[in-house]
Amino acid sequence: MKIAFVLDYFPKLSETFILNQITGLIDYGCDVKIFAFHNPNEEKIHHDVIKYKLLERTEYIIIPHNKVERAIKATDLVIKNINKNPYVVLNSLNIFKNRLYSLNLPYLLVYFLDEAFDIVHCHFGPNGVKCSYLKDIGIKSKLITTFYGYDVRLGIETGGKIYQKLFKNADCILAASRYLYKHLIGLGADHAKLRLHYPGINPDNFIFKYKFNKDYIKDEITILTVARLVKEKGIDYGIFAISKLIKLNPKINLKYLIVGNGPLKDYLKRIVKDLNLQNIVKFLGWMRQDEIVKLMVKSDIFLLPSVSEAFGVVLLEAQAVGLPIVATNVGGIPEAIVNGKSGFLVPKRDIDALAKRLKYLIEHPELWPKMGRFGRKIIESKYNIKKLNRQLIKVYKNLLGGLFQSIIINIKFMYY
Repeated sequence: MKIAFVLDYFPKLSETFILNQITGLIDYGCDVKIFAFHNPNEEKIHHDVIKYKLLERTEYIIIPHNKVERAIKATDLVIKNINKNPYVVLNSLNIFKNRLYSLNLPYLLVYFLDEAFDIVHCHFGPNGVKCSYLKDIGIKSKLITTFYGYDVRLGIETGGKIYQKLFKNADCILAASRYLYKHLIGLGADHAKLRLHYPGINPDNFIFKYKFNKDYIKDEITILTVARLVKEKGIDYGIFAISKLIKLNPKINLKYLIVGNGPLKDYLKRIVKDLNLQNIVKFLGWMRQDEIVKLMVKSDIFLLPSVSEAFGVVLLEAQAVGLPIVATNVGGIPEAIVNGKSGFLVPKRDIDALAKRLKYLIEHPELWPKMGRFGRKIIESKYNIKKLNRQLIKVYKNLLGGLFQSIIINIKFMYY
């Protein structure tokens, strides 16, 4: 199968769940090409991007911001490519049909004139909207869009209007959690097209810290958070909870490590300074997944104090390592954590509840390996990316149909 992945940014360290899909599909023998609207130019890059030579599979769709420049270049693209498929190319300029997006469409279209893709898989709703116009003008690829969170919130804010064309033109819509599935139904998505498909991770890439029953209890307790520093992640509540925890037990020898970056970094640092926690709370910036895994192994408890969360892939990673979790009972988090088994869930913005659960775990270290083993089993059975990628291949196969195609794919399954 030839599959086109359409993304906002690539490669992006925080979107390992997409990277896991791409590399998994390549392992299955799929011909994957990546189309991205931006290169984040991050300082660090995931080792799989290099291992699989993914930048050689990537095209960047550059659309000028200036409308005049955009129109001139779009016209030039049409002239240069009209011979490839005159009907489709001219149709892309039909302003009455495509309205304001008509000037943007040629920039995307040119990549689908030279190659015929079986599947166009868009990640995040707005990219699905962009590609839904390809169906209008005659591109025959099957269109799939996965929703992850912010895109659903955007739909709710606009009453779902922005996704009506996508809901109509998409062949399949994937929701990354049951929480998102329910909201997509509310926005107008067709039950018949909608599927639940969780993000996944490869447990083999995560060292399970309690595998050999070693004593990992230390004099210094390390609590870890990995998240973008944005309001949805509630990091400020986590910091306040750490302050409260110290007041509850001043004798605790504690470190709170925060991995990630974002617009709230300076604000969060001010909170740390105001609470006199500079020696306890450390901001470590972005890290590669392999660096995060090593840090997780050295940590004792994972904290995610989100006020809004569609799912939380990082919770899967923490459980794969064996960390007990303290997280908020919001969005799709209860789908990732079994309350009382692999961690504890508390109400959002409840600083006292966060602090009390952290205190309880610190005072009962005998629970850490028990919760760790339970969490690891969940990851291996339910969120293993190999199993999830096999499910994704089946979704593709069902959309495409055809006995011969099914036989080839099933053979690949046997030898993977």
